[in-house]
Amino acid sequence: MNTLKAQNAPAGTGRIDPWLLLSTLLLAGFGLIMVLSSSGITAERDFADKYFFFKRQLMFAGVGLAAMVACMQMPRKLLYGLTYFWVGLSVVMLALCVTPLGVNINGASRWIRLGPVNLQPLEFAKVALVLYLAYFFARKQELVRTFSVGFLPPFFVTGCLCGLLLLQPDFGGAVVLAGLLFFMCMVGGTRISYLLPTLVFGAGAGWLLISSSPYRLKRWTAFLDPFASARDEGYQLVQSLYAFGSGRIFGSGLGAGKQKLFFLPEAHNDFIMAVAGEELGFVGMSLFFGLIGFFLWRAFRVALRMEDLQDRFTAFGITCILALGMILNLAVVLGTVPPKGVAMPFISYGGSSLTVSFICAGILLNLSRRATA
Repeated sequence: MNTLKAQNAPAGTGRIDPWLLLSTLLLAGFGLIMVLSSSGITAERDFADKYFFFKRQLMFAGVGLAAMVACMQMPRKLLYGLTYFWVGLSVVMLALCVTPLGVNINGASRWIRLGPVNLQPLEFAKVALVLYLAYFFARKQELVRTFSVGFLPPFFVTGCLCGLLLLQPDFGGAVVLAGLLFFMCMVGGTRISYLLPTLVFGAGAGWLLISSSPYRLKRWTAFLDPFASARDEGYQLVQSLYAFGSGRIFGSGLGAGKQKLFFLPEAHNDFIMAVAGEELGFVGMSLFFGLIGFFLWRAFRVALRMEDLQDRFTAFGITCILALGMILNLAVVLGTVPPKGVAMPFISYGGSSLTVSFICAGILLNLSRRATA
């Protein structure tokens, strides 16, 4: 009954969380600054315009802001009522990636071309999966501890999405979706006796996928000792560590970093935080970590203050999307987990990642209107 009331309620009855909105805008603004700083030399070489990537990111930010405002005002009936449509659309988009319509970059087909931009369906699939799992666990709460209802359906849906990602191939994306499933199952009420064997099985399957692929195995060994293959598989991580080390206490200053001068690959994409570490140093990165911590605190606070179960699960899952992206990206650039293509939400260059980050913030801001005092 509470869930039905929430769906038929207006977009919000109170004020949005102003601190969550402020921290969102600060993160997005910092991202624009870092894209401008990290991409200029590459943009000038490839496009004869040092502001090429910055102007595109500025355009993506405009689209993202519009999407955030739309999600802030969207009635819950529309958001929740189309849950299966969002999941179905995600399946179709992921499937299109492995057809001739997909765009192959560096041996992986993870994008769909839409005019002048490439769309990465994985980013939108994360939101669709969370909406489905929140809907499922809220509606099936009385049966969630059974194997046939509380375990099989969510794992089947997530498995289908992960299977399509592995066909692209996108092992890192599949790991992220599996992580979202695990955390949602933990709060949703799935029995630990079901989750632990699945976790062991998933780890074993992951290792088989790594060991059976020479490319993935090389990346794994390079992660364990990047300096042993500093000119090959470990090159990117070594350059990232050099960047952080060069930053010292106060950094070299915005725009003055050296690793982005064709030493660090993907300087404005997945490894943009290495550039930030070099230019801002320990002090600047500490302030940035503080901003991330504040943003996640306000986001999880929204989830904790939801009275309706579906609202609570949705807010928690949406926050997990952003938290996992932030933690995994930082873990990769600092060399604490094997390299995988995980963008830093709000910061890394890319229209799909930035737009979905704003969509997540918009959903959280929408839900914050119903947060209890």
